[in-house]
Amino acid sequence: MDQSPDFAAAIDAAAEAFVGVLDGAGSRQRMPVSPTQLRVLSLISGRPVTNVNGLAELLDVVPSSASRLCDRLEAVGLLRRVVDPRDRREVRLVPTPAAEALLRELKARRLRAVQAVLDRMPPRTQHELLLGLLAFARAAASEADSSARTA
Repeated sequence: MDQSPDFAAAIDAAAEAFVGVLDGAGSRQRMPVSPTQLRVLSLISGRPVTNVNGLAELLDVVPSSASRLCDRLEAVGLLRRVVDPRDRREVRLVPTPAAEALLRELKARRLRAVQAVLDRMPPRTQHELLLGLLAFARAAASEADSSARTA
């Protein structure tokens, strides 16, 4: 019987290539912030009720480190700290319009870079890749759901 390919290793290698394409898209034109700061902006952009402690958990760092990251982003006009109107003791992290524009620009660059790679693939292979990625995402989501239920 033929030995089956090591799918996990192939996916890991493809993920590395994918990350390389995405990173390359961000670094071709110098970004005004570090990759970590971009990650912070991306995280808070998708989570409108994030505070410094929540950000620290997401980044797996101590709150003082997250606060310093926020200080730097605030200093360059990409982040605001806003008092939560429902709980004045709570301070939320909010990306500024400049940060949102930066994230949109980065996303557009990344999409163009991924599309350039896809354009070098036959259409049938693109479709098969899409189906495989969708199935992978569903399987990963169901794993996350079952892990959350047992936690």
